[in-house]
Amino acid sequence: MTTPDQPYRSGFACLVGRPNAGKTTLTNALVGEKVGIVSNRPQTTRHAIRGVVHRPGGQLVLVDTPGLHKPKSLLGRRLNDVVRDTLSEVDVVVFCIPADQPVGTGDRFIARQLRDVTAPVVVVVTKTDAASKKQVAEQLVAASALVEAAEVVPVSAVRGDQVELLEDLLVGLLPEGPPLYPEEQTTDEDTDRQISELIREAALEKVFQEVPHSLAVTVEELNRRPDPKREGAELVEVHALLHCERPSQKPMLLGKGGSVIKAIGTEARAGLEELLGARVHLDLHVTVLGEWQDDPKKLNRLGY
Repeated sequence: MTTPDQPYRSGFACLVGRPNAGKTTLTNALVGEKVGIVSNRPQTTRHAIRGVVHRPGGQLVLVDTPGLHKPKSLLGRRLNDVVRDTLSEVDVVVFCIPADQPVGTGDRFIARQLRDVTAPVVVVVTKTDAASKKQVAEQLVAASALVEAAEVVPVSAVRGDQVELLEDLLVGLLPEGPPLYPEEQTTDEDTDRQISELIREAALEKVFQEVPHSLAVTVEELNRRPDPKREGAELVEVHALLHCERPSQKPMLLGKGGSVIKAIGTEARAGLEELLGARVHLDLHVTVLGEWQDDPKKLNRLGY
């Protein structure tokens, strides 16, 4: 509990890093449950996702952002804008640099963006479980040289190494203030967004080549009704569209005899039933939305 010597602290921490730096895995580890989707594909995160960490002495609201990168499309530019807007509004910045890859132009690009940020920067060397001790030590030195950091911390979100220590550090850097979210709330993502992201995560695991970047998911309809198979229980019917950019991508998402889309549905359903706490009937269809990544109207329709 807080004491007069240790006032309650609350505020926002923004996680930044190049695509695939382990930001969402770290966010999920800090929150203690899944609030963002994870994939080994770059630019999996396309929105600023908030996860809420509740501690006896404070409340830390984590904002997991898309990876900052050199954009090749209007979508890419909008994703970068999301990050920059978020950076201007937070109390602390968490700069994620993976331990298993050398510091590169992407990391230096982000370091330059952070020069104008007034909030303290904590550098986190992520994925220490995927690197040798020597690699981690070298990365800590390289990361320290990139920005003026309040702290530099090596972390493995997968193993849970130093996650609690990082939480303590981040809460300590927040301003004094009351809780911002109720005790039971772990994210402010709306249900439709969470559903579409879980479907997209399942699809990312099943399709390859150029499809992942071209894939967007929208929930078209969500109906709740009594479950005919379970007395007193609810059945949730979800109708969703998987949007790709080119006609050639549609068969990749459908698969031979519908095998791929069936596999996507099976995998997504398990996550949806956990999220919604009910049996789910999932109806998926594939549609071609030509070159949506560079079309402002189509991006708006898809929620980007």
